[in-house]
Amino acid sequence: MAIHFQQALAVGQYLVTQRLRGRKKFPLVLMLEPLFRCNLACSGCGKIQHPSEVLKQNLSPADCFRAAEECGAPVVSIPGGEPLLHPQIDEIVAGLVARRKFVYLCTNGLLLEKSLDKFQPSPYLTFSVHLDGPRHLHDRCVDREGVFDKAVSAIKAAKAKGFRITTNTTVFEGTDPGEVQALFDLLTELGIDGMMVSPGYSYEWAPDQDHFLRQEQTRALFRQILAPFRAGEKAWNFNHNPLFLDFLTGDKDYECTPWGSPSYSVLGWQKPCYLLNEGYYESFQELLDDTDWENYGRKSGNPKCADCMVHCGYEPTAALDAMQPQNIPRSLGAVLGTAR
Repeated sequence: MAIHFQQALAVGQYLVTQRLRGRKKFPLVLMLEPLFRCNLACSGCGKIQHPSEVLKQNLSPADCFRAAEECGAPVVSIPGGEPLLHPQIDEIVAGLVARRKFVYLCTNGLLLEKSLDKFQPSPYLTFSVHLDGPRHLHDRCVDREGVFDKAVSAIKAAKAKGFRITTNTTVFEGTDPGEVQALFDLLTELGIDGMMVSPGYSYEWAPDQDHFLRQEQTRALFRQILAPFRAGEKAWNFNHNPLFLDFLTGDKDYECTPWGSPSYSVLGWQKPCYLLNEGYYESFQELLDDTDWENYGRKSGNPKCADCMVHCGYEPTAALDAMQPQNIPRSLGAVLGTAR
């Protein structure tokens, strides 16, 4: 596993502190969306389907810092849209790093290489580059040729300047396991600092609704993709708790922790989670207190949640499970392996 030691230690301390305080609902990762604009129009994404007046808006740095402090999560993921289109993204990142938040700036890579001089390498900053497969597959997913090569070039440039780089891969129905494995081999050769992988969730606004995975499809596909890794044949670095990978393959059965990854954007605090468009609250506390959480998750019977196995809902569950005595040796072993 590639979650680096400093982050693993800080998150572990945070989880223990929340438990000692008796808190049952608390965030682990803030999904901070400073804008919805993007320079790609991916068929599986619903973010750029917002009205034009919303796409023109940006969160200010002060808005971002206030949300991070209000939420209190130790990790801040900055998706979008494309965050590097934000005119003050460097100020936002610098302010979050100064607050000792572990920042994952998610990008499609098109603007990354020419933007590197805006940032300083830090153990608190990671660029997360979205790659959905080898060249031909990824370029088809984003509906533009040349994006894969541009992203790989940016990864090499960022690594050369001393930045931490992870990748984020979304797997859809019909994906060839061998192609994903080939991508993981290439990324390992590039020396990236970890890979994140997740099944696609059917955004209501996404143009393509035909290629999102159902639960049993997800488990079968990930058993194939991860088979060489689980057999010890591949030394791929995943930026995940190992228990989350067990969940993807069906060896663990978790319930969603929807409050674990709250989302804040130009529209406010999204309810109930990053993936559903059911309105917004003005404050994080309203999100916690006023959401009918029992109406979400697979056991609720909510059809929108029936097939979801996305990391933003289940990675927090795996993190909490890792704190159970029987799971500590394995989780600690993964952290110590990273430290070595």
